Amino acid sequence: MRNLAIYIVFVVVVVAVGALIGVNNVPGEWYQSLQKPFFNPPNWIFGPVWTALYVLIGVAGARTWIRKRMGTCMRLWFTQMVLNFLWSPIFFGMQSPVGALIIIIPMLICIIAFMVLTYSRDRTSTLLFAPYALWVAFATALNASIVMLN
Repeated sequence: MRNLAIYIVFVVVVVAVGALIGVNNVPGEWYQSLQKPFFNPPNWIFGPVWTALYVLIGVAGARTWIRKRMGTCMRLWFTQMVLNFLWSPIFFGMQSPVGALIIIIPMLICIIAFMVLTYSRDRTSTLLFAPYALWVAFATALNASIVMLN
């Protein structure tokens, strides 16, 4: 029962903080005026994708917390989460695609490092992070393209 509570707390906190950040950093006129690459998805896709990813991230975080609270994997999980939560305020709030690119690259590195370290210990967490890694790799390419086009 205790583990179930840990899963619930991780998922609720990650989804709630992500939603709060998203609501307070919506793409506005500034973002609409930017030149974007041909592969830029429609704005409506980001909310559902991030919500699903945040659930997966929360579950992986809970699994890692249960296994070893103070370990390297948990530190990587928290580091990528901080970087994740910083990205939208920097990109949209500060209107800084360059600043956001500086954030998303180490975020992607932390995500990949988390996956590498959990692969032998907790393959489920690695698999939970796989869609997240793919999406952040895509987002990194999108962010870099926006920097180059503007």
